[in-house]
Formats: sequence, C-alpha cells, structure tokens
Amino acid sequence: MTVEVATRNIADESSAVRRWYLAAEFGLLFVGLPTLYFFDAIPFPMIPTLVLIATACTIALLRDTSFDRKSFWGGAGVTTSMRRIVPLFMASAVFIGLAVAFFEPDRLFELFKRNQVLWLAIMILYPLFSVYPQEIIYRTFLFHRYQSLFQHRWLMITMSTIAFGYVHIVFENVLAVVMTMVGGLLFASTYAQSRSTLLVSIEHALYGCFIFTIGLGWYFYGGAVR
Repeated sequence: MTVEVATRNIADESSAVRRWYLAAEFGLLFVGLPTLYFFDAIPFPMIPTLVLIATACTIALLRDTSFDRKSFWGGAGVTTSMRRIVPLFMASAVFIGLAVAFFEPDRLFELFKRNQVLWLAIMILYPLFSVYPQEIIYRTFLFHRYQSLFQHRWLMITMSTIAFGYVHIVFENVLAVVMTMVGGLLFASTYAQSRSTLLVSIEHALYGCFIFTIGLGWYFYGGAVR
C-alpha cells in the first residue's frame, strides 16, 4: 500500500467517523430534545431554552471559518424570494382565514378581541424571541452544520422540514405539527434559495403573527394543552 493510498484511507475513515458523529448530534438535538420535552423530562421553559440553543448555534457558526456570516442578514436571491413570499402569504392568509371562519368561528380574531395588549406584545416579542432563534437553529445552523450529511438540496430541505415539524410535538396537538411541516417546507425552500436568515425570519414572522391574529395561536401555546 502506497503512502498516497494509506493517506486516502485514513481521510475516508475520518470522514466516515465525522458523519456518524454528526448523525448522532442531529438525532440528539432535533429528535432527542423535543421528545424529552414532550414527556416533560426537561423542566425548563421552552422560550429560554430555545434562545439558549440558538445562542450556542450562533457561537458555533461564528467559530467555523467556513461559514459565511453574510447569511445572518443577506444572501443571493433575496429579491426573487420576496416576489414569491408576499403573494403566497397573501393567498395563504385568505385561505387560512376562511378555514377558521368556517370550521372554528369562535376562535376568529379571539386573542385580538380578548386582549389587545397581549396581542401587541406577541406581535413584537414573538419574532425576536421565537422566530429568529428558530431560524438560526432549523435553517442557518442545520443547513451549514449538516451539509456533509445531507448533500443534496432537496434532502437538506426535507430534513429541515421534518425537524422543524417534529419539534412542535411539544404542543401536543396534530394541527401544530401539520401546519409547521407545511411552513417548514416553505421556510427551508426560502433559505435554500436565499441563504438569508433575516429574509426567512421575516417570512416565518408573517405567518406566525397571522396565525396568532386569526385565532389559531391557541394551538401553539404550551399552556393551553397542559
């Protein structure tokens, strides 16, 4: 065996070990933690935990010299993405609004009618302390950290979508998981095209704030199902 072949074999073994490590890390972060929360095995509140994990992910990204820090605020295809995001959101808002009015009319604008101060607080704080941390974890960090595991674009989008949907089992209702799977597919596709955390956070915030406004926020509030 030549030195060149031996070196190549060592490199292949090292790459394989790293992939196994990343697979285990992915399972722990995106399957293990939500599962533990679902079974009430983690006593900490969800939002502080989310922010803490997002902070750790941000630090890991900043320490990685191969990461393009421009991904935090901008990227390619932003204008093209906005041309898709806005009309699709408007059409989705009409569809969701009609669905709520037909199937759950008592919930239509329920939060806004009941407590405008709480509604306003959610409109301000939700994008900052929920949306942006989620996008750091489920798009920016996931797409960069696990690119060697999920090498094809649609595989990466699929894994981001599944992980994002799965974490919402903590709300203990099917609708939250289904809606976030659909949303996760949109957000992952947007990030894959634009590589902009800010852009995908704006898209996420549009849908999330609308969900709370139209009356479906109950399904995404942990205290409502415990």
